Amino acid sequence: MSNRVVCREASHAGSWYSASGSQLNAQLEDWLSKAQSTVRPARAIIAPRRVFILGPSHHVHLSCCALSPAEIYRTPLYDLRIDQKVYAELWKTGLFERMNLQTDEDEHSIEMHLPYTAKAMESHKDEFSIVPVLVGALSENKELEYGKLLSKYLADPSNLFIISSDFCHWGQRFRYTYYDESQGEIYRSIEHLDKMGMGMIEQLDPTSFTNYLKKYHNTICGRHPIGVLLNAVAELRKSGLEMNFSFLNYAQSSECRTWHDSSVSYAAGALVVH
Repeated sequence: MSNRVVCREASHAGSWYSASGSQLNAQLEDWLSKAQSTVRPARAIIAPRRVFILGPSHHVHLSCCALSPAEIYRTPLYDLRIDQKVYAELWKTGLFERMNLQTDEDEHSIEMHLPYTAKAMESHKDEFSIVPVLVGALSENKELEYGKLLSKYLADPSNLFIISSDFCHWGQRFRYTYYDESQGEIYRSIEHLDKMGMGMIEQLDPTSFTNYLKKYHNTICGRHPIGVLLNAVAELRKSGLEMNFSFLNYAQSSECRTWHDSSVSYAAGALVVH
């Protein structure tokens, strides 16, 4: 039996982001220094011991969630260790598949959060682990099931959850060209559409968000990870745990004005437990 540690390489480094550790570190420091928050500074911070990262599957069809075969996720900054204890707990539920290493390395949705995670946690780099979960095209019932399962981890203040998602992918190349002319130019219509969905997420109501998606079919790639999170929150709120979610920033890759244009929207927000 081999004792070789299985490592997932930083397969998108050098194309999606810098493969140079020093260059990536400088870029992250620059970007993070420019970030502005609309909320007051925290009075105290408890560094998480475990970071869950839920990302949508772009390359393989999944009707469930999947765990990585790796023990280590490499980044140009330093290696991140997968929490094998939590992985064993999740595996025992029978609700997870095990993806192969090629599938893992082909997927970008989790990897794109790894450099930020590594940079944010660099002063605690030997004290935390990650729990990457690839989320498939889940039914409403499965979003509920995974939400209930993960709610106990969300309730634990030593855990942090990251949900990977872009918002509207608009244009003929994405086969999505919803346009509400009453909003003005196309990019204004896209913003209005996205902010309707963001409002549903801020309500922390999984049913409202699902109904919004059914009505508008907005191409939010992380809709299923978001659905899992909303169901986890809904489960915790039953026991009286107070939470609120606020979006902090919104942007589009370009301003679409004609049917030949295309864009991808991005939104960032935070869930706070009271």
